[in-house]
Amino acid sequence: MLSNRPYMREDYPRERTSVLIWLISALIASFVLQVVLGSPWFNGERLIYRFLGLTIPGLQAGRVWTLFTHPILHDPRFIFHIIVNLFALYFLGRELLPMLGPRRFLGLFAAATVIGGLAWTAVHWRFGGGDMHIGATAPVLALLILFACFFPNQELNFLLFFLFPVTLKPKHLAYGLVGLDLFGLLFYEIHGAALPFNMFTASSAHVGGMVTGFLYYRFFHDAHWFLGAEQSAEIELPRWMKRAKKSPATKPVFPVNASGSREDLRAE
Repeated sequence: MLSNRPYMREDYPRERTSVLIWLISALIASFVLQVVLGSPWFNGERLIYRFLGLTIPGLQAGRVWTLFTHPILHDPRFIFHIIVNLFALYFLGRELLPMLGPRRFLGLFAAATVIGGLAWTAVHWRFGGGDMHIGATAPVLALLILFACFFPNQELNFLLFFLFPVTLKPKHLAYGLVGLDLFGLLFYEIHGAALPFNMFTASSAHVGGMVTGFLYYRFFHDAHWFLGAEQSAEIELPRWMKRAKKSPATKPVFPVNASGSREDLRAE
């Protein structure tokens, strides 16, 4: 009967939704909420930015939770920002989640979020004002650096601006992004100067996220200090993280007297 089949029973174990899908769903839902609240019917966009966006006045007022909540916000006027973050989060998370596990994956995402926010706060604290940091680029860049450390020479094929086919190695992409963000941080953001072509990017938060990804790789996976090291797909955990192996149970040994006569062996 159909009711006797395992997949027709109510207690059949179903596959759980991964934390990656939950993260992507949360980003999409919050973006839709931003668009709805920012419409003329509600006009509540300023309220959601005030309580969830990371700002210096907000931290001074005690809204410390914004260090965790700012990645779920993206500027609706620049939809390319959230599209790139979602695609990168999906493709990187699909490879890294089975290797790290859900707890460490979420822990890395949260740590990169906070450290990126603290780096941005440290750079912008003396300026104060109404600058705001939002977006999930810092934790996404942490995942990218971690992926580049694991697979530095694996070729990536993608469409630049969804038009131009490009082939890159992860280590080259990581080097380029680190160089761009360090250049923007040292020569523009740290001085409070505007970027050319009216560009706006939080290089300090990006650097904080990338540093978090590299430190995770360095201290949790016993790696080398440079990105270009060859790394196998199988990750070797430190000894203190490995579960102690149970010694196999010893089987009882029954001695047999093989030196005696046939009568003794028969009697034994």
